[in-house]
Amino acid sequence: MSVVSMQADTKPLDQPRSGGAMDRVVARRTLPLRAKIALGAMGAVTLLGLGWYYMPQGDSQTVPADRIIVSTVTQGRFDDFLPLRARVTPLITVYLDAIEGGRVEEVLVEDGATVQKGQLLARLSNAELQLSVLARQTEVTQQLNSMRSQELALSQNRLANSRALLEAELDLKKAQRQYEREAPLAERGFVAGRTFADTRDTFAYQRDRRAVLAQTQRTDERLQSSQLAQLRASAETLQSSLAVARASLEALDLRAPVAGTVSAFSIQVGQSMARGERLGQIDSPGRNKLVAGIDEYYLPRVQLGQAAAVEWNGKTYRMKVAKIYPTVRNGQFETDLQFLDGEPPQIQRGQTLQVKLTLGDPVRARLIPNGSFYNDTGGSWVFVVTPDGREAVKRAVRLGRRNADFIEILDGLQPGEKVLTSPYTGFADKDRLVLEKK
Repeated sequence: MSVVSMQADTKPLDQPRSGGAMDRVVARRTLPLRAKIALGAMGAVTLLGLGWYYMPQGDSQTVPADRIIVSTVTQGRFDDFLPLRARVTPLITVYLDAIEGGRVEEVLVEDGATVQKGQLLARLSNAELQLSVLARQTEVTQQLNSMRSQELALSQNRLANSRALLEAELDLKKAQRQYEREAPLAERGFVAGRTFADTRDTFAYQRDRRAVLAQTQRTDERLQSSQLAQLRASAETLQSSLAVARASLEALDLRAPVAGTVSAFSIQVGQSMARGERLGQIDSPGRNKLVAGIDEYYLPRVQLGQAAAVEWNGKTYRMKVAKIYPTVRNGQFETDLQFLDGEPPQIQRGQTLQVKLTLGDPVRARLIPNGSFYNDTGGSWVFVVTPDGREAVKRAVRLGRRNADFIEILDGLQPGEKVLTSPYTGFADKDRLVLEKK
């Protein structure tokens, strides 16, 4: 076996070779560095522009279309009514309070019983009140006796004045007759001058005495009349106070102030009741009214005498607003509704009925369905869906009356436009909504 020795090629590879190694090597051409930087900057600007275009704006928000309710503006009839849930209560309720406190000695009726006016319901006892009334009665009796003594003294004084005046008139008449007899005789000299002078002086004295007694009687009469009137007024006042004291004692016997059905009457024998404590109530039998709570929004529109109706077993019963309680509690005020042509049979106290309260006459108007959006906007603006259905834009509107089904449109919307009527919670501060459809 022979070995052939081969000499290694020590020539550089980049040198051209003869024969088959004569192929030319082509060098790669690249972009300049500045061009690369320019292209990169342009790409970055393009990406930023696209990102800014597609990025949600601060006044817009993307909302899934399946989570909102879209309603169409229509033209139709608007019935101005308000549905209410009203509870049945007695037409007249009289409360039973303890006028005077005391211990329950006897209970004569039970809760739910029908009573007549003046019927005795229970008896209470109050030893302290009884002693107080007795002491007051004794004091009043003494004062009345004193006043009667004063009145008697005044009457006696009046009689004495009258007697004295009568005596003075009698003496005056005697003196006048004596004077008239002696006057012509004295002129002729048949009566001594001294004697006639005494007669004349006596007549003048009796005349002046009678005038003084008459004036005294008139003055005393005027003063005595005034004093007697005061005494009698004081006596009447004392009698009235005594009657009040006796009435407070009689109030321990609890009686029915009106006829009706006793309810919430659960006192027990031996129980101590404080003054003014509520013992129960009496409800008018067979006569009821409805009490309904209404949203405070409708307070200016609810008036006395407005018509209402309630459906019961297929029959409509007419009602009217009888009383309005303007105090607002928890966003509502209350009204009393009274039946006009009889009330439904067999309704029970505490039962709830559906009432339709009429606020105005039906009219033709532009309408949108009533929705929770009204609570978020107050009816001053809504989100209106664009014609392509991709967005909803905030728009100022003017809404009018509303009922359970529809809201009246006064300005800002036209029939055929679509409006978001679902709650605006979470995006009420946005101006534009992007509706995302799956």
